[in-house]
Amino acid sequence: MNNYDIKKDFHILKDITYLDSGATTQKPVQVINAIKNYYENNNANPHRGAYKLSIKATDVYDEARKKVSQFINARQTNEIVFTRNATESLNLIAYSYGMNNIKKGDTILLSIMEHHSNLVPWQNVCKKNGAKLEYMYVNNEGLLYEEDICKKIVPGVKVVGITQVSNVLGTINPVKEIVKRAHQVGAIVVVDASQSVPHMKVNVQDLDADFLVFSGHKMLAPLGIGVLYGKRELLNKLSPFLFGGDMIEYVYEQETTYAEVPTKFEAGTQNVEGAIGLSAAIDYLNNIGMNDVQKMEEEILEYAMSKLLKLDFITVYGPKDLSKHAGVISFNVNGVHPHDVASILDSNNVCIRSGNHCAQPLLRYMGLDSTCRASFYIYNTKEDVDKLIESLNKTRKVFEKWMK
Repeated sequence: MNNYDIKKDFHILKDITYLDSGATTQKPVQVINAIKNYYENNNANPHRGAYKLSIKATDVYDEARKKVSQFINARQTNEIVFTRNATESLNLIAYSYGMNNIKKGDTILLSIMEHHSNLVPWQNVCKKNGAKLEYMYVNNEGLLYEEDICKKIVPGVKVVGITQVSNVLGTINPVKEIVKRAHQVGAIVVVDASQSVPHMKVNVQDLDADFLVFSGHKMLAPLGIGVLYGKRELLNKLSPFLFGGDMIEYVYEQETTYAEVPTKFEAGTQNVEGAIGLSAAIDYLNNIGMNDVQKMEEEILEYAMSKLLKLDFITVYGPKDLSKHAGVISFNVNGVHPHDVASILDSNNVCIRSGNHCAQPLLRYMGLDSTCRASFYIYNTKEDVDKLIESLNKTRKVFEKWMK
């Protein structure tokens, strides 16, 4: 299966060049049909009824959890918790683990390239509990300083938060090395895999990650479904994040006992159709093969970088070594605000992101306010890149007299 065959499954792409998959991916007809089939044939509240339809809904929901578990190679299916998105997953960890385990004088260490979702919750933990928040920084190419990994992951650090792939720079971080170093000093590691799980094979056992999160909508699935992976022994020790139906074992007038993991973290009626869509998305990606998914994106990235670097009015950010660079490219048109660039490109039916990408500390550290961002996925082709380049040249002509 090549990019052209894949593109036929995404009807929305008929008239647009979509280069914003880092924000959300488009959905193939197979995922849309899976959700439609669920509502037409299996819709009921899982874990609630003894009738056949509810039992079927329970089966398909539980099967989705099993499929996610296998996709990232978790040890056990019950290490997978369904949430709304990666943001909720990260907040759950910060609240249920951080608030109860981080004490005054402890240190939480993050990379400067973290998405706000893996930064703001830890700021809150530090403010409430009197802990310190420190950062690992990046060089001019957006790669973590090796000495920061060695010198800052030290005794006293209790949590290390790291994005596996930067949503701004496309940097592929050495997560396995960071996890190993963190465990040597007794720290746990929270991996934001929102930009990696959809694009490359991720094995949580090989990484030895303590917690790992991602969002379904960034990997062909619907909005509103996210995943929290946690080692069973850690999940067992966490207090619930939300309280209500289905997460309980017994409720008395004055006290309550909670269900086993993962149910104790899934209060209320869940986004079953989202889980069904995620299951179908995993089937779609597995049909291609995650190694081939990565190869497709590497080919598009190499082509796009070669074209962009030839434009003398463009500044490109991120690693030049493409072996450390995933399919996200941030750039600026010299002298033109990114929002203006995005508007001109949109007039040519090219969709890119402009702004700070929910990573203000990183952009501030780089001396930037915002950037343009093109992010690729399996349905993108070299022709999409050519359309981007053509539209950037059009932008140059529009703003030429103001450009330096």
